[in-house]
Amino acid sequence: MGTTPAPTADRPDFPDGYGLPETTEGLLSWADVEPRLEQSKHYWISSVRPDGTPHSVPRWGVWLDGRFWYDGAPTTRHTRNVEQNPAVTLTLESGTEVVIVEGESVATRADPDGLGARLAEAFGKYADSGYAPGPDSWSAPDGGGLRVITPRRAMAWFDFPKDSTRFRF
Repeated sequence: MGTTPAPTADRPDFPDGYGLPETTEGLLSWADVEPRLEQSKHYWISSVRPDGTPHSVPRWGVWLDGRFWYDGAPTTRHTRNVEQNPAVTLTLESGTEVVIVEGESVATRADPDGLGARLAEAFGKYADSGYAPGPDSWSAPDGGGLRVITPRRAMAWFDFPKDSTRFRF
């Protein structure tokens, strides 16, 4: 599968008064941000219910090949939401070292190119918490509940507002 190309970076649009620098000096690089997505153990995913109201849920998952992979029952509120509207926001827990990823969540399977083994290895970060899926966990005809979020846009900052950065994929 390989990694996706690095996104382009620029300044996000914030209202006047936020002190956002007017130059691109100090922008974060994707290499500054992506390790936080890879190393995090706790993520929040927000989706939209059919009635238009928001829904947020904490999730375990892994950032691999430039995308976020997670699993769960197709009967959950979150999965039912994204089956109707795949638009999601993925965030990390920190309110000071911020990473916000916007994209789409779709059901998938882990068949190609040994993806199941690579996912199982990456999910190893949860073994101490009692979750250690095997390489075949997502190869069932229904994908074993595996979903993937493909990013479209992201924002990050670790020293707001100096390094506030928008990424476009």
